Amino acid sequence: MHTPTETPSPMNWLTLLEHEARALLAELDAHPEARRLFDGSIDRDRYVHYLIQTYHYARWSTPLMAEAGRRMKRQSPNSWLGELMQQKADEERGHERWLLSDLRQLGWSAERVERQMPNPATTAYVAWNRFTSRCGRPEAFLGTAYVLEYLSVSRASQSVERMLAADTIPNIRKAVTFLRAHGPTDEGHVAELTSLLGSLEEPEARDALLLSARTTRVLYLGLFA
Repeated sequence: MHTPTETPSPMNWLTLLEHEARALLAELDAHPEARRLFDGSIDRDRYVHYLIQTYHYARWSTPLMAEAGRRMKRQSPNSWLGELMQQKADEERGHERWLLSDLRQLGWSAERVERQMPNPATTAYVAWNRFTSRCGRPEAFLGTAYVLEYLSVSRASQSVERMLAADTIPNIRKAVTFLRAHGPTDEGHVAELTSLLGSLEEPEARDALLLSARTTRVLYLGLFA
């Protein structure tokens, strides 16, 4: 006899969301290239590669999140999350300029950065979030945001401290603006997201967030390729 699947309770579904973020941390810790960033042993070329790929997705954060927020306010039963999405879009505004500043300190002009093609994982990440923001479930971008902010809280400050201690990259002290800004700031963002998402009751919206969190986890590893 078929037994209907029970809808996860708010606590259970948030546990699943946190699991995706924790799984990404474990996978990155096991990835040789990512581990070099976290332990401070990364060299200049690898760090430049990481910053360039991050720039190519971060530049889209504000416009896509703002677009998702507008759609949610117009047509989603969870329109109250639209305000949160637009707030987060404002929080992300200008972060790509921090990346360009860091890269300039490492000898890369903005024009040279723009000429670099994003790798397949970065391209797929942007395409996925463009799809969910424009014609998919706009709530999904909050799953992406949760995973990336969880990662920042857990690893950004550590990476900065260890790169500065190693001091193997010329001018590194002036090239950690992006990472330095994300550690302590995102801690409050994760707590806020967790609190607000606990009120999300629609199963389809929860599924969209979980799928986007999982997609982000899979694609983020590719930034280091």
